[in-house]
Amino acid sequence: MYKKMRLVEVVRVPPEKLGDEVKEAVAEALEDKLEGRIDKTIGVIVAIIKVVDVGEGRILVGDGAVYYKTTFDAIVYKPEMQEIIEGKIVEIVEFGAFVSMGPVDGLLHVSQIADDYFSCDEKNKRLIGKESAKALVEGDCIRARIVAVSLNELEPRESKIGLTMRQTALGKLEWIEDARKNEEAEKEVKK
Repeated sequence: MYKKMRLVEVVRVPPEKLGDEVKEAVAEALEDKLEGRIDKTIGVIVAIIKVVDVGEGRILVGDGAVYYKTTFDAIVYKPEMQEIIEGKIVEIVEFGAFVSMGPVDGLLHVSQIADDYFSCDEKNKRLIGKESAKALVEGDCIRARIVAVSLNELEPRESKIGLTMRQTALGKLEWIEDARKNEEAEKEVKK
């Protein structure tokens, strides 16, 4: 879930930036330091929006930089358990598909695609259902539910987000639309 948060951080402004406007230099230092960083409690810092307040600067002995305690607004993304997301498949692998959900990717395991056995067609880079013949390829847009979240601050690449599409109203967006149309057609026939 995306959120706007007000955060406080001490940021180092290097000596070469000290001639600039303080707020601009602090904003640039915040962007360099924090954007893309993962924090278990707040999630992924996507963007620094605005510097709200810059405290008095402090200089440490032996370091020509100035350290400012800064209050700022940021956009963060924290994947929440049971959250419904829409994303795009960015990679097909033997055991499932990686789905881009903005600043992070989640894994949709083959066992969590649908009530069908899905296997990987490595030659064509797609996942195919044995009985339904439904297929997922790179670039497909899907709707899924987050079922596992493990954020790793020290090794962001080790963070894991598990997804499922094995519930009503989840799946490839075309599948969802086809199911809706079939449901409407059945209602018309019953009238």
